[in-house]
Amino acid sequence: MPWWSWLVIWVVLIAALLALLVWQGIRLFRKALGVVTDLGELADKTSLLEQRAEQLAERRFEPAVFADASQLSQDRQRNKARRAEERAIHRDARVQRGRLLTKADYNQFSPPTKRT
Repeated sequence: MPWWSWLVIWVVLIAALLALLVWQGIRLFRKALGVVTDLGELADKTSLLEQRAEQLAERRFEPAVFADASQLSQDRQRNKARRAEERAIHRDARVQRGRLLTKADYNQFSPPTKRT
């Protein structure tokens, strides 16, 4: 084998190695861009979850012993008024449903058919 054939073999091998390294580098770069994009989306989702967690966080317990009596009385009156209003709304809805049931127009309905 002449000496120049070894030179050609080594040049081809080195060129193939460089092509493989460039190809792997491009793949790695594209994957890194995808990771950066996904990290941005993850940061957005994390901030949204933190906001929702703050909204859903329980209020810190404060014993009523240390609260102002007039403030507690006002809170209790407001809660009683709110519950009374909710009960009135529910009662009105029940009365309305009852009226619909007792005063239905029977002409709209067809008589049941017999099975033979």
